Amino acid sequence: MSRRYDSRTTIFSPEGRLYQVEYAMEAIGNAGSAIGILAKDGVVLVGEKKVISKLLETSNSVEKMYKIDDHVACAVAGIMSDANILINTARLQAQRYAFAYQEPMPVEQLVQSLCDTKQGYTQYGGLRPFGVSFLFAGWDKNYGFQLYMSDPSGNFSGWKAAAIGANNQAAQSILKQDYKDEITREEAVQLAIKVLSKTMDSTSLNSEKLELAEIVLSSGKVKFQICPPAKLNELLVKSGLTQPSAEA
Repeated sequence: MSRRYDSRTTIFSPEGRLYQVEYAMEAIGNAGSAIGILAKDGVVLVGEKKVISKLLETSNSVEKMYKIDDHVACAVAGIMSDANILINTARLQAQRYAFAYQEPMPVEQLVQSLCDTKQGYTQYGGLRPFGVSFLFAGWDKNYGFQLYMSDPSGNFSGWKAAAIGANNQAAQSILKQDYKDEITREEAVQLAIKVLSKTMDSTSLNSEKLELAEIVLSSGKVKFQICPPAKLNELLVKSGLTQPSAEA
């Protein structure tokens, strides 16, 4: 039945579905997982790196976490070339707002403007939807720390904890059970690592397969920090998910 209605993004099926948009969401299900958790003192983003070859220089490549502005960052799941276009668009919008109003762009406004762009690609002929989902983490003076999730349809919503990418349903159900209000940043990191360890296809975890980033307030300023591999390995050892290295 769907074959008659999936040749264009602009054609609704009799059931009211846009198949091309749904197919774009399916593409994200094959990408590496990413998890975001909102804590009382920050936002934690953890992503799974897909190591496709032993020859890949993983220590020099960041493929899941991106800084948009000093107060906003995102984790990505899906087609990275699509994500790069949207990330550059978001960075440009953030800088234009800062130039015009001399203050950082509110997080929700930035997310909404980017999702308006994504929605446009589902409504016009000759275009295809962006095959990428985002987790946006940020802080602003209006609402403090915030976590948003968006998908190829252009929808976005605020979350306390969210998962995108492969096995996101299983990750979401674990988060629903284990997340508690007033969680600290350290507890959020441990929870995110625990969830990824249960939903990743890989049997062993190490810093080459994970990326960890945080949005925190430091001395009254918003700071985006990516966890270095050595510290990430320490966290994994502490969680009991990997063995200490022989050098240690």
